[in-house]
Amino acid sequence: MHGPFNRMGRRKPMNEINVVPFIDVMLVLLVIFMITAPMLTQGVQVDLPQVASEPIEETEERDPIVVSVDREGQLSITLGSDTTEVSLDELSQRVIILLERQPGTPVLVRGDRNVSYGEVVTLMSTLQTAGVDNVGLISEPPPGDA
Repeated sequence: MHGPFNRMGRRKPMNEINVVPFIDVMLVLLVIFMITAPMLTQGVQVDLPQVASEPIEETEERDPIVVSVDREGQLSITLGSDTTEVSLDELSQRVIILLERQPGTPVLVRGDRNVSYGEVVTLMSTLQTAGVDNVGLISEPPPGDA
């Protein structure tokens, strides 16, 4: 007798694996991940420069609002020569007031290199909720650069 059955009526072991169902499941999972992955990302919108960074030319008449984070995570706002220490809750209110008085004032963030990335992201998120569209980051040039 020919075919998958032998004389006793039992089936012979199959020596091939059908991978079609496995491929179908993998394609469905791929489509699901492609659709859901963009929805999972969160972040603070930052406009990154398209060229090598250079010092900002100070052509504006008004002083920028500089928000500083020191090594211990203390926040302070500097406008001109006036520096005030604030909490994260007060920061949003003060920035809103300053921007209402002088709309279009640039906002810059100066953070200590030892401050955690999470604190800087929280600060930038707070500034974004206060209505700041563009935030600049202050840095120092590496040693040896003129």
